[in-house]
Amino acid sequence: MSIDFDITEKGSGKGSSVEILRYKQLLGSSDAATAQMIFYANQSGMNLKQVRVLLSGGEIMMESGLLHFMKGHITAENKMGGLGGLAKKIAANALTNETTFKPSYKGTGEIYLEPSFGHYIIVPLNAEEMIVDKGMFVACESTVEVGVAAQRNISSALFGGDGFFQTRLFGTGWCVLSSPVPSSEVMRLKLDNEKLSVDGNFALLRKGKIEFKVEKSTKSLLGGATGGEGLLQTFTGTGEVWLAPTQSVYARLRYEGLGQLSQSTGSMGQSTK
Repeated sequence: MSIDFDITEKGSGKGSSVEILRYKQLLGSSDAATAQMIFYANQSGMNLKQVRVLLSGGEIMMESGLLHFMKGHITAENKMGGLGGLAKKIAANALTNETTFKPSYKGTGEIYLEPSFGHYIIVPLNAEEMIVDKGMFVACESTVEVGVAAQRNISSALFGGDGFFQTRLFGTGWCVLSSPVPSSEVMRLKLDNEKLSVDGNFALLRKGKIEFKVEKSTKSLLGGATGGEGLLQTFTGTGEVWLAPTQSVYARLRYEGLGQLSQSTGSMGQSTK
């Protein structure tokens, strides 16, 4: 009997393709405690997911330690690039919360990454740059370069939520990223020489020629104090910004419960029912 899963996302490239598998239901528990956890996961819509890569002569790269199993004619290697390349990798990955060695796999066959209850998104690149939050990188085609992007101004480094460095992906091909929310809850906004202001740290990535910095919500200090707003993440230029607007809701549910979120707020912060 085949495993019961569906494919939620696909991406294709040169000699490779990638899929996000979602297992519909877990039925293999053999003790009551595990069965109870699986029951609540199934009832709440939590599904186990897995990244599958299909190679047909292509080559990919992934975070170290994510390989679950593979079959076919596939070879694996770590490309250090000599002592200078090794030093650069160690420094870069220490800054972006990622592993120093990202093994590459090439050949023909199938690769399965470790299954997880987390979420994944597939992002295509077309000779462009993408900046993502630290620790989001999972895998990509070998035609995509993985590096470090330094914040260009002090405000974004100190108040942007990711420190002085983020992960930079550049090239042409597909990329798989981990996401705090399902792909269906990711809002993909296109900017055409426009400005986007975000009150919170829920921007996942930016593509294209986008300048990122942190600004006060109003030009006057008094206006900011009376308006009830703080600092805003701003994205200016032409390209795309992907947001996870429901991310803060899950965080508040975890720490505050449903009661606080069931009340809306009107002017002057008074709750309305």
